[in-house]
Amino acid sequence: MAQLLIHITPPKLEKVFLVDSGSVAVEVALKMAIQYWRGEKGGRGGGKNKICSLRGGYHGDTLGAMSVCDPDTGMHSTLYPPEQETMLPRQVFVSRPPCDLEKQIGKSSSGCQRCTCGNNSNGNQEALEASLDNLQETLAKQHESLAALILEPIVQGAGGMRFYPPRYLQRARELCDEYDLLLICDEIATGFGRAGNDTLFACEQAGVTPDILCLGKALTGGYMTLGAVLATSRVAEEVSASDNDGVALPLMHGPTFMANPLACAVAVASTNKLLRKDPSTGEPFWKSRINAIEGYLQKGLAQAHYIPGVADVRVGGAIGVIEMKEPLDGAKVTQRCVELGVWLRPFGRLLYTMPPYIMSEEDIFKVTKVMIQLAEEASRD
Repeated sequence: MAQLLIHITPPKLEKVFLVDSGSVAVEVALKMAIQYWRGEKGGRGGGKNKICSLRGGYHGDTLGAMSVCDPDTGMHSTLYPPEQETMLPRQVFVSRPPCDLEKQIGKSSSGCQRCTCGNNSNGNQEALEASLDNLQETLAKQHESLAALILEPIVQGAGGMRFYPPRYLQRARELCDEYDLLLICDEIATGFGRAGNDTLFACEQAGVTPDILCLGKALTGGYMTLGAVLATSRVAEEVSASDNDGVALPLMHGPTFMANPLACAVAVASTNKLLRKDPSTGEPFWKSRINAIEGYLQKGLAQAHYIPGVADVRVGGAIGVIEMKEPLDGAKVTQRCVELGVWLRPFGRLLYTMPPYIMSEEDIFKVTKVMIQLAEEASRD
């Protein structure tokens, strides 16, 4: 399993730590980043014990992962309000990048939720520069206490299903190098082709290799729970290096079921299926399927932007999103999905789908038809 992951992920990610799930992968990545600075050059970076994260981000449901989710608009914000003292660590947040307008289907009426760019190309470029300026200013002021920057490359998932320009990720990599932070890419939702653009991992769309990479979800095709954290040799060596007192530690994480052989066997089988050649196209199965699914979603959702209550429609890879102008009645919409013969998880203003790679054209069009019907019904309510 480890050798396979090293082979298919971006270069220099040569060390693998197998864990129980995606959220646990994020927990381990955060620990790894903090422990790296404990050992780096004999503890020179011992004060670097905070994490920088993007607003609009989502990284999981365990405590460490929750601490780097958006504290104001994330799904955990009502339980752990940022203005109150809670058991969550306080991290550092920067403004999110604007949406990638190339992913829009039709003309957007009002842009995505908390739109930062005014829904036009000029404003989009200005918003991108503003978000990068905010990142640079934050790192310049606080880099001495920051161990790492964590982000979801190219697609912010459960925090809003937003696509953003690769340029942001490229510049984030440069700034992490400039200000001496590790870069953690959370590819739990985006990895294994999901984000499209003929790349197996979203960070490859920007030509970026992170210092630490988190994987999950598609790693086993959903059959078993398993996650993985990959790191460069430099990170792995410093994690276990001696501190100022000459004390070396292993990575402080060791759950009972990490890397259990059944889950690893499933992951190897599932990943090899994704990598096998599609006889109809000559391409790897994952690539031909993602490209086909993207086309089906674009076609199936093409008319959604004409619906009065729709704010934005976007598709990237095997992800399709209808964003409404007003919040959806989640319970009502979920029940309607069941009645109409599909299973979707609406949240906030979003109707979205991330179809299985084996889903047929007919089934995907059934899903998109229901999404449009639900958007029309919500517009009339």
